[in-house]
Amino acid sequence: MDNDLLNIILDYINIVFLTYTVVLFALFTAMGYLASRNSLHYKHKNSFDDLSKIAGSPLEPAITIIAPAYNEGLTIVENVRSLLSLRYSNYEVMVVNDGSKDETLQKMIDAYNLEKINQPINPDWKSKPVRGIYKSKQSSFSKLTVVDKENGGKSDALNTGMALSTNTYVGCIDVDCLLLPDALLHVAKSFYQRSKKKVVAVGGVIRVANSCTITGGQLEEIRLPKNWLAKFQLLEYTRSFILGRMAWGRIDGLLIISGAFGFFDRKIAMEVGGYDTNTVGEDMEIVFKMRKYMHERKVPYTVEYIPDPLCWTEVPEDLKILVNQRDRWSRGNLETLYKHREMFFNPRYGRLGMVSFPYWFFYEWLSPLLEFFGFFSIILFIYLGILNLDFFIAITATVYMFSVMFSFFAILWDVYSYNEYRKTKDILTLMLCAVIEPFFFHPIVVWAAIRGNYKKLFKIKSGWGSQVRKGFAKAS
Repeated sequence: MDNDLLNIILDYINIVFLTYTVVLFALFTAMGYLASRNSLHYKHKNSFDDLSKIAGSPLEPAITIIAPAYNEGLTIVENVRSLLSLRYSNYEVMVVNDGSKDETLQKMIDAYNLEKINQPINPDWKSKPVRGIYKSKQSSFSKLTVVDKENGGKSDALNTGMALSTNTYVGCIDVDCLLLPDALLHVAKSFYQRSKKKVVAVGGVIRVANSCTITGGQLEEIRLPKNWLAKFQLLEYTRSFILGRMAWGRIDGLLIISGAFGFFDRKIAMEVGGYDTNTVGEDMEIVFKMRKYMHERKVPYTVEYIPDPLCWTEVPEDLKILVNQRDRWSRGNLETLYKHREMFFNPRYGRLGMVSFPYWFFYEWLSPLLEFFGFFSIILFIYLGILNLDFFIAITATVYMFSVMFSFFAILWDVYSYNEYRKTKDILTLMLCAVIEPFFFHPIVVWAAIRGNYKKLFKIKSGWGSQVRKGFAKAS
């Protein structure tokens, strides 16, 4: 191959990467603007609301919190106690013991004085068999229901909870998440504040609880994580939830609700078949299904997003566990995008088909692949002696500076909006994370995405993996 042809190929590659970069810059700038507008609108709208009017109201909607549990014996009693302490009247907590091999079930039986009850079970369920349903003998724990079933995975456990629930709305959470006392009041308000559109789902921001002080299931003190992997994830979550999902919420284009804190109209969730047990990205897939279902029936609807810090969870502090988690996320992305590929640039689905889905395809899925193969392309171009060094340095520096400034904006906007981290040292630490993230944390995320896509494309079996949690810090 002569040099002229190589230079032509290189010019085309430069044009593609430059165009891709400019489009991403434009999208992220727009996201920052939309997120800011939506956040200001949300704060203004809710500054006049009194949540106490919802608490105890006869109009308070019935909600079932479904919390799958697998080998959670070390913390299950405290976690359930926290869920039973919410400032809400009309709700139940349904813990689904998904075939735990430890003492998860027995500890709940002992702590909450549970006994097995006779309750009709639909034999046509598409889930693993239920071994028993338990209620407490004590009236103080009347909101608690424990379901014991054979192991089938998180999606299967959630589907079981949906089928057993008789309430209007279901909340699907991780059992080890900490919900703030007013969480259900915010959720109920989100379902009822729309008059012209039916709210089919409500999602919310996930906050990082690593190193925070938790006493008796209550958040006592918010602290910046001590672990550096957790610090980087805190920065990532801030960008994703405070800016990213807030922006998509502004244009009603949300395609994912975090599995740690998601609430759904139970009837519609059941009509679309509940969670898909054949994917590891079930939280994203069910939103795709529900939105697609409503679009095809031409029913006015929306998906609401709550930016208030209502849900706190522990993120991985171990590198292997983090990579496995991101590996799983990338496989879930690919599975969902492929399953619903008919939505791609399909005007029938409005902005979902024309904006949200393409963004998810080109950025959330394709971007890590381009970064990975772009790295090896640079090495090849250096070897062949055809790398335009000036162009490479210019575009790399531009991308780096933009990513850092976008992270700075996310950090400062979070300080302005909610001010969870009030120490100047904490803010400066997060800014330091933003400066060094592209060199240390981001390559890990890219590698995990490549591994996940490789496993999926070459049909290498890999499930959820495990996450060993340290548990929330206790007050000293």
